[in-house]
Amino acid sequence: MSDRELDLFVIGAGSGGVRAARFSAALGARVAIAEDRYLGGTCVNVGCIPKKLFVYASHFRAEMEDATAGFGWTVGSTHFDWPTLRDNKTREIERLNGIYEGLLRDAGVQLVDGRATILDPHQVEVDGKRYSTENILVATGGWPTVPKIPGADLAVTSNEVFALDELPGKAIIVGGGYIAVEFACIFQGLGIDVVQLYRGPLFLRGFDSDVRSHLAKEIRGRGVDLRFDINVTAIEKTDAGIRAVLTDGGTLDADLILFATGRHPNAEKLGLEELGVEFGKAGAIVVDEYSRTNIPSIWAIGDVTDRINLTPVALHEGVCLSQTLFADNPRSPDHENVPAAVFSQPPVGTVGLTEAEAREKYDSIDVYRSTFRALKHTLTGSDERTLMKLIVDRASDRVIGLHMVGPEAGEIIQGFAVAIKAGATKADFDATLGVHPTSAEEFVTMRTPVGD
Repeated sequence: MSDRELDLFVIGAGSGGVRAARFSAALGARVAIAEDRYLGGTCVNVGCIPKKLFVYASHFRAEMEDATAGFGWTVGSTHFDWPTLRDNKTREIERLNGIYEGLLRDAGVQLVDGRATILDPHQVEVDGKRYSTENILVATGGWPTVPKIPGADLAVTSNEVFALDELPGKAIIVGGGYIAVEFACIFQGLGIDVVQLYRGPLFLRGFDSDVRSHLAKEIRGRGVDLRFDINVTAIEKTDAGIRAVLTDGGTLDADLILFATGRHPNAEKLGLEELGVEFGKAGAIVVDEYSRTNIPSIWAIGDVTDRINLTPVALHEGVCLSQTLFADNPRSPDHENVPAAVFSQPPVGTVGLTEAEAREKYDSIDVYRSTFRALKHTLTGSDERTLMKLIVDRASDRVIGLHMVGPEAGEIIQGFAVAIKAGATKADFDATLGVHPTSAEEFVTMRTPVGD
């Protein structure tokens, strides 16, 4: 180990930073970690965890309607109380903050409260105290991007939306990424009148085209006023609330406007520019295959590098970094076939290539696609339909993409992601017996490819 005070100083106690710190300390490294906001980062505090809790809450209204419509239940008078959900969520997040602190302390990691500044390749300063370290890891995540338009300060972002004093009666959500889609569905499920605006022709850019179009239809069917090719140019305060001025010349009045217009790497004012660390598109820190910057002692993982911005990816990158630095086992993160979910209603699950990506990469592919009404809805009368899609490399028969829109898509995709990662072929899928009656069995019963 180095004769410096520390072997590793981590800036940012989010998913990736905490994982790298803990695993490095377990390998015998002397580690400190600095955080100026909250332990657990975006995911625990204003991301994955509270969002999923809100998703659960938003399901109950539809579930009660289904129970009454088709399954013989009589549901009495119901009322949703926002403060109960909000405050219960907050208590759970505080519990998780404590768990993160305990994990770090138990691992022997030194916790430093405050914003860190990198002075030189081996020195970090926090609140006037300097730390000498052999390696520095930047794991400061991302931050919501707010459009620079008049009145933008009247809107909220995903940082604030989890702690609203009260729920709006009508909300405008601006954006077409997964955060915008998820909150449109959450708000609608909680009984809010929702308009979602996206500047492009179809939301969820980067996802499979069939997934995008199918989900748009389903979300509209649930009551979200989904509008494409339109954006907000200004926001104004009114006597009754706020007003969005639109690119088509029209206006929309609401009680709340949520900007879910993307996130950018949170890498500013850390001292990186002064040291000559290389930055790429949108302010992301440029790293090599082992997460090393162009300064040999400075490393970066997670959303601040803008590779694949998902919590499990940041965790994986943290493990690889600790192995590279302190286990004599140089290990580069594997970013291929990473599964993902969008917790919309209905949810999306995906792993592997989209159809467009597959057609660009492979000479010939087969596409298997199925849409159907789930067994549950044969009694509820709902028109909701599930979409399932397989993409197969014709030459090798390997399944290279798997996509779903429907109930429990995230849970279903996790299991199939193992098969995709292991290189399963369409013949392997065909040889696997389905679990009946389930939606998931459709993935192993599709036999006829659709035409080009």
